[in-house]
Parts: sequence; C-alpha cells; structure tokens
Amino acid sequence: MHAEFTASAGLSRRSMLAGAVAGTAATLSASAASGAQAAEAAPAGAVAAPAAADRITEQPDRTGGHARATVFKNVRPYGAQRPVDLTVVDGVITAEPAPRGAKVVDCKGRIALPTLVDAHIHPDKTAWGEPWVTRNPASSIAEYTEEDVKLYHALRTPLKKRAERLMGHAVTQGTRAMRAHVDVAPAYDLVGVEGVGSARRALRHALDVEIVAFPQHGVVRTPGTKELLEEAARTGAIDRVGGIDPIGFDEALDEQLDIVFGIADRHGVGVDIHLHERAATGMESLRAIIDRTNALSLQGKVTVSHVFCVPGLPERELDRLAAELADARISLTTVAPSSDLVLPIDRLREHGVEVGLGSDGVRDSWSPFGNADMLHRSHLLAWVRDARLDEELEAAFRAGADGGARLLGLPEADLKPGSPADFLLVRGECLPQVVVDLPRREMVVRGGRIVARDGELAGH
Repeated sequence: MHAEFTASAGLSRRSMLAGAVAGTAATLSASAASGAQAAEAAPAGAVAAPAAADRITEQPDRTGGHARATVFKNVRPYGAQRPVDLTVVDGVITAEPAPRGAKVVDCKGRIALPTLVDAHIHPDKTAWGEPWVTRNPASSIAEYTEEDVKLYHALRTPLKKRAERLMGHAVTQGTRAMRAHVDVAPAYDLVGVEGVGSARRALRHALDVEIVAFPQHGVVRTPGTKELLEEAARTGAIDRVGGIDPIGFDEALDEQLDIVFGIADRHGVGVDIHLHERAATGMESLRAIIDRTNALSLQGKVTVSHVFCVPGLPERELDRLAAELADARISLTTVAPSSDLVLPIDRLREHGVEVGLGSDGVRDSWSPFGNADMLHRSHLLAWVRDARLDEELEAAFRAGADGGARLLGLPEADLKPGSPADFLLVRGECLPQVVVDLPRREMVVRGGRIVARDGELAGH
C-alpha cells in the first residue's frame, strides 16, 4: 500500500535548498545513484557472487577467554599488490605475533579499506524499507516541513524501528559512525530523539552515533521549539543542538543564535547549524556563528552544515574566511549536492578546517533518493568534482573516511598498528577502482568483530 500525502506544487529538495541549481546537477545525482544501484545489482566480475572455494572462511577462536584475538589473513590494505595478515587484539591492529589459538579469517585477497563516517544524516525522517511513498510537490522549507509531518503520520512503522533499520543498513555498507540530525518540534515532541537514541543503543556494538536536536521547523518561528531543545540538552539525550538559516528561514539572526548557543553553553553540548543561505546573507550568518563560538569559548564544538555561501568565494576571501574558521576550530560538512555547491574541501583543509561528508536525507518526504552508503557518497563527491586522476578518486574516499572521523573526534582507521580494527572487505583491483565501481561490501569489521556480511548484519 502506498503512503500518500498532499501539498502544493513546487521544486525539488535540491533546487529549493540550492537556489535553483542547474537541472544538470539534479540529473547527475540521479544518474549516479541509479548507476551505482545497477552496479550493485548486476556488477562486473570483481563483485560477482564468489564460488564456494573463494568465499571468506573463518576458523573458531580458541583463546579460552583470554585476549580477544583474530588474524585476518590474505588482506590487501588499500589495494596493495601483495596480501598481508592483519592481527587484531582486543579491537586494535597490532604488529605483534598473534596469540596462540587466535581466530583466523581467510580473506582470500580482498581489499581492506577503512570504514567510513557519515557526518550528516537524517535517520528519523526515512521511509527506507517501507512501501513506496508517492511524494508531493513543495517549494519552500516551510512546505517541506509540512510534508515531513504528513509522512510521519502516514508511515505505519514506528520511527525507532525505521531509524534502526536505516542505521543498520549503513553499517552493512561500511559506516562505523554517524552524526544523526533529528527533528525536534512541537509536531513531534522528542519522539525522534528517543527513537534514534533507541536505535543507537541497539547498534552500539557496530556504530558510533552523535545525535543533534535539529529544529527543522525553526527555532523562533515555531513556538515551543526552544523549550524542547532545552529539554533534550538538559536530559543528556543529545550531543549537539542545531539551528537552521537564522536569517532566511527563522528571520531572527540574533535571537536564534542566542538561543542555540545559550543552550550549548549551559548544558555542555556542541552545535551543528544547517546553513543553506547564499551569498551575503549566508556570510552574515556564518560570521555571527564565528563570533559566538569565540565569545563563549566553544572552539572545537561547533559545526556548520551545507554552508552554501562558501563555494564560489573569491580565492582571497576564501582564504581569509578559512583562517577565521580554523582559529575558531569550526568544522564544516557537505553532502556534495552539485559541482557549484560542494565545499572546496582541499583548500579548507590546507588552512586546518575539518570537513566531513554526509548522506543527508534518505528516501524521506524531501526526496526519493539516498541510500546511507558512504562509499557511494564518496563516489558522488568524486563525480561532482569531475575527478579523473587516481589521487582525486582517493581524496574523495578519504573525505568520507578520514574527514568524518576527525570531525567526530574519532581515531582514523588507517589499517596500521595501533589503529582501531574498523575496516570493510571488497573485491577489486585498487582503491580508485573501488570508488568508481562500488563493489559489494562482503564483510564489515568493527573493533575486530565481524558486524556484517554480504549486506546483512551479523549476530552479536
């Protein structure tokens, strides 16, 4: 049965948020998504179902309750020509010999890559795994929020189950951590925060999750939202408090930011603000965020998401802004929506600004697209940046893996001794080819434990 709801005519999520981005960008993302789905459904030989003799095999752990140890044999880190053995003891890769009786997993020459981090996702809104949703036109953030509420009431599966289903799927595709933006508004009370919190607990063996209380309906324009944000922070249910377009949507720059930063300061939580505003309006909001970050000594605890006012800045102005962001230790996130709206990640990193990559909404009322697959998102990042060279493709992967890890304060999983044993296994020739071809994730390992096989969560 289809879930249906009604709204007035308008534009897509991308064109609305981006200020009427060129239609070629919309076609680009759609074709990339469909191409990636086709690659997974009917992949080339590198991702075909393995013959019985070529399947990854496991031998039982006989350590008798001592250090938890596993040897992943015949692994090719980052696509190295010669396979090696990765020895893992108590969740960390070690250069020491494996303890006697360690479990052995023969990986049959698969490529090992670090698992990735989704720095910006909305798991509470998703219809992933539900009957097909027929979406209705909308042309403004206010109209999209109305559609959110209608879809929330139309879906029969409780939010916490839908969120857990999507977050579990993300694990199977190689995500080890995410920052989850969860709608907080009188229309929902704190149901989203509670539901995603429940999913976080259920998946804690496989996934680190930060929760942001996101005022999608506005902080000031929707009475009662401020009190809900305060309650979520006071009770410890969230890690960050959010905001949205202080000028363009809430029409209350100082009032919104005073509320959001005040909550963060009182309760010791971080900040992550959606900023879709363009040009001078966006820059005014961004500079107000920088000022409050410094005034309240919240350096290292503030992120600005999307930041559509940054792409396209003249080089000298971009450098000045990046220096200010770096001094305030404000991080940014992008979802790589199009070539003209993706953040200049490399230039920002040169100045010390951390930039994470995220998947944004997944099959929600805003868009039928999205799949919570961060390898696919790295592929899209490479696509919109017109990557051709191997190093450019590798940089797109690093944005999804290392960039998100730094943003969330996690250790980088670089597959070296001392690194957390967080990696995925795929067939392929090399890392650039993996970014392009998106092979099936045959195994996902978290802290040395196998948490997913062939797209399915493993028992724990």
